[in-house]
Amino acid sequence: MDIQLMLKQLGIKEINNGTSTGLNNFGSGETISSISPVDGAIIGKVTTTTREDYEKVMETATAAFKTWRMKPAPLRGEIVRQFGDKLRELKQPLGELVSYEMGKSLQEGLGEVQEMIDICDFAVGLSRQLHGLTMHSERPGHRMYEQYHPLGVVGIISAFNFPVAVWAWNTALAWICGDVCVWKASEKAPLCSIACQNIIASVIKENNLPEGLSCIINGDHNVGEFMTTDKRIPLISATGSTRMGKIVAQTVAGRLGKSLLELGGNNAIIVTPDADIKMTVIGAVFGAVGTAGQRCTSTRRLIIHESMYDQVKDAVVAAYGQLRIGDPLDENNHVGPLIDTDAVKMYQHALTKVVEEGGKILVEGGVLEGKGYESGCYVKPAIAEADNTFEIVQHETFAPILYLLKYSGTIENAMDIQNGVGQGLSSAIMTNNLREAEFFLSQQGSDCGIANVNIGTSGAEIGGAFGGEKETGGGRESGSDAWKVYMRRQTNTINYTTELPLAQGIKFDL
Repeated sequence: MDIQLMLKQLGIKEINNGTSTGLNNFGSGETISSISPVDGAIIGKVTTTTREDYEKVMETATAAFKTWRMKPAPLRGEIVRQFGDKLRELKQPLGELVSYEMGKSLQEGLGEVQEMIDICDFAVGLSRQLHGLTMHSERPGHRMYEQYHPLGVVGIISAFNFPVAVWAWNTALAWICGDVCVWKASEKAPLCSIACQNIIASVIKENNLPEGLSCIINGDHNVGEFMTTDKRIPLISATGSTRMGKIVAQTVAGRLGKSLLELGGNNAIIVTPDADIKMTVIGAVFGAVGTAGQRCTSTRRLIIHESMYDQVKDAVVAAYGQLRIGDPLDENNHVGPLIDTDAVKMYQHALTKVVEEGGKILVEGGVLEGKGYESGCYVKPAIAEADNTFEIVQHETFAPILYLLKYSGTIENAMDIQNGVGQGLSSAIMTNNLREAEFFLSQQGSDCGIANVNIGTSGAEIGGAFGGEKETGGGRESGSDAWKVYMRRQTNTINYTTELPLAQGIKFDL
């Protein structure tokens, strides 16, 4: 991969050891470095956003909203369509940047860009379907209906693990709803946001639209607080840890704003006696080691019935022996690096902790050293036998660690284990038993926002609403009717008579 060519194709040019950020970069603060976990190299540097810079961004965004909201929704959809076409043209270099800056495999980087394209296609169709309902009034000669209006400026806070797709999930829907967006990407992958901004900037310019339609701000959590405390931003969509989400939720609620939260997951696959072993192994291994275990939907727990525990354990352990760890841009490798050395420390802590609590390591972990691993971010995917009550199992560790848990008796017992954690994002069951599958999907079954049968916990289609319950935050993004969160609902009543009857037959004669 030619890194300089890739950056050039995405409109990122090195200037005085810094990086030009395209449209709406008003950053005049300190610089932050984008360091690739692949090889430890500094890709570029980005200036952070000061309070004064932020105010300029908000002035630009709020002014743009007044124009953008007046565009008919299908015309807003046309802009999103053009953005999707630009993404198709630049899929390869943007996918390469995602892989190189974040560390996920090239296949996954390209797949993430494809998700952006898919949500654009979804949003274009949706731009002609922003429907309300018509209701019968109890008063003669009256008509009632509801409609949806744009909210205004939508603030988006995204995490490093999906540095472009999650923004697109939010912004494509927000745009067709008539909103404008201010995006604070993770400071661990800032160049991805700059590349996306450059792409949409070209569309905005070609269509003579106000530049505040899409804005970016750069920096750490302090910059994010500019948005969470800002009454001019009615909706904050935040993706990250449960700890971060609780802070965002309390802050935004304190000003009676709305928040859309996509937080931690502690996802499990239940393996019943009627499971297909081959499918189970594929689903569990990919779910646990894909993106080096840094997906919110990564498989953390494998809950196996005692009657087939040893068989499944042996098969999964054997599969781990075939994993290739290395440069994620090399498509022969299965597992790339963690995002940084802080993530490595958390990984090491979790492996130490599970043993201290009484667990048993089945596949040894460890940090890889030597040629190709100079960044210090490459670790071995590990497997440990554990108990669901262990403190470390109750928490999400953003790393490739899989805990094997045993259950006995019926599916109800497995369900208690799966639901017995604070998070509620994704879940799965491997079974060919119809009763077990239906129970898993019933009101007595999985308490997660996503529940799958005979597929793993990771991976989601654009058409379905994405999100989870409990400490995962309760938000929904992407498909179905997730668009409604980006709009405000209004109930309208029209009296087309010459009289004014009151509701419930109340008399008020003057």
